[in-house]
Amino acid sequence: MTLRVAVQMDPIETINITGDSSFALMLSAQARGHEVWHYDVKSLALDEGRLTAWASPVTVQRVPGDHFQKGEARKIDLAKDVDVILMRQDPPFDLGYITATFLLERLAGQTLVVNDPASVRNAPEKVFVLDYARFMPPTLVARRIEDIRDFHARHPDDLVMKPLHGNGGKAVVRIPADGSNMAALSELFDAAWVEPHMVQPFLPDISEGDKRIVLVDGVFAGAINRRPGEGEFRSNLAVGGYAEATTLTAREEEICAVLAPELKARGLVFVGIDVIGGKWLTEINVTSPTGIVAIDRFNGTDTPAMIWDAIEIRYAAMLG
Repeated sequence: MTLRVAVQMDPIETINITGDSSFALMLSAQARGHEVWHYDVKSLALDEGRLTAWASPVTVQRVPGDHFQKGEARKIDLAKDVDVILMRQDPPFDLGYITATFLLERLAGQTLVVNDPASVRNAPEKVFVLDYARFMPPTLVARRIEDIRDFHARHPDDLVMKPLHGNGGKAVVRIPADGSNMAALSELFDAAWVEPHMVQPFLPDISEGDKRIVLVDGVFAGAINRRPGEGEFRSNLAVGGYAEATTLTAREEEICAVLAPELKARGLVFVGIDVIGGKWLTEINVTSPTGIVAIDRFNGTDTPAMIWDAIEIRYAAMLG
């Protein structure tokens, strides 16, 4: 099966090809003979019901400093000129991101969008996970300082506060047990974000790492353990964490088994979940998950191929 693939992502010129999951997916698509296009989400246009984008044909290669060749951009019809769209631009999950999901949702039944845009919109990382509270640490979603103080009274050790729609470990802060910076941080968060914030007890197990587990159409594909860098409590690779090989605990296997049917039903083909201490589920990443390059490096696997297998099966099913 040969597909025409459009990748909606950030500028290809600036990606780090050594670990970028979107780049790995493009390489894999190209190896299968698929035609690959690149476009910026800002070029999307809906003109009398016709959804278009300014896209360029691209070829990619794993050569630092010379990792792509791009043809001349032209306006393409996303319902007629492509078969599959990979929605891979990085968060923030803001109104621009949400608007793009509304536009791409109009392609249902014509072009396969991965991950499904309606499901991406309805399953933000730190909100969708609340459906699985039995696997989570105690969690508060609120803005009022009074609510945060009440939560702290019930969980009197260190807390972690983070933006509800943040990503990559950005603006994740630690509140000490004495609560000395709680009011100041709450004021800062209130000024920066209009939505509520997420507050949880600090998990000392984070020193042993934060596991990224990748599921492809609900099936376990692989995992890495991300450990915090020197002087950090955040383990995200984007803020200096480092990866190591790992296996799943029985609890993590249970989490994957419980999530699998819902992910598959929602059309969430490529998902990365985060688990701390082998038992605490903290996020279900659906917007632009990462980690497959490191997973494959440690495990000798081919996760991009697994993802394309799943996409091709879904595309064939869509055509009937």
